[in-house]
Amino acid sequence: MSFIEAVILGLVQALTEFLPISSSAHVRVVGELMDPGQDPGAAFTAIIQLGTETAVLIYFWNDISRIIGRWFRALAGKVPHSDPDVRMGWLVILGSIPIGVLGLLFEEQIDYSLRNLYITSAMLILFGLLLGLADRIAPQRKELTQLTVRDGIIFGLAQALALIPGVSRSGGTITAGLLMGYKREAAARYAFLLAVPAVFASGLYKAAQEVPALLTADGRAAAVAAGEPSLMAMVVATVVAFGVGYAVIVWFMRIIENHSYLMFVIYRVVAGLVLLGLLWFGVIDPLGGA
Repeated sequence: MSFIEAVILGLVQALTEFLPISSSAHVRVVGELMDPGQDPGAAFTAIIQLGTETAVLIYFWNDISRIIGRWFRALAGKVPHSDPDVRMGWLVILGSIPIGVLGLLFEEQIDYSLRNLYITSAMLILFGLLLGLADRIAPQRKELTQLTVRDGIIFGLAQALALIPGVSRSGGTITAGLLMGYKREAAARYAFLLAVPAVFASGLYKAAQEVPALLTADGRAAAVAAGEPSLMAMVVATVVAFGVGYAVIVWFMRIIENHSYLMFVIYRVVAGLVLLGLLWFGVIDPLGGA
């Protein structure tokens, strides 16, 4: 992977991570278009997401630091467990369990078979239509202060669906939130908070697997021979994803205050149909050369 390709994939990651359009699908497809027959890989995708998720930490720093601080104070008996921030801390932990368990149980399928682009195109279209339906029919009255244990689990299960490229972590959780009656901003805010432990756990787990080997000469040579991204490509893409990602969060949170998700629904359906066309005409390989 060249420097320019790493920058492009970092930009793609940043521009799509927070929008309900699936960043993993876009990184997968753009990587395939730039280098036919080569999938950037699930590990590369998970690692560069550390950049965009660091942007989430900064944007929501006041909320995150307050929640973590009060959660630990509650453990020490200095704050009641009924405190809203303490409850939010527990609900984020609870909601993170499904994606962690399923991610480990189905790691091989997630890394390989579920990256089939026919599956990706179907998920783009299907979950785009579900998002549009939820945005249209849901009452959207509830705030995050009304979040229950049941809702937290449902949010977590919806986030776990994003293990399939094309679903979208934010899209899946926002859709679930809307269907449960939460306001657009509340659903999006919780989707971002819920993603923090999941993305950092996944990214650091994959980094621990990939990076040590890439620090050795033999590891670098093996990566080149296999057509896999280098350590420098991962670093460059991650840094770019962080820098641009922050601006995208700011824009997205402002957009959803006064607008529906219609533009994202249309985009998802069109992108899914275009991807199907590219696959049918043999322009790209559904399995990335696997």
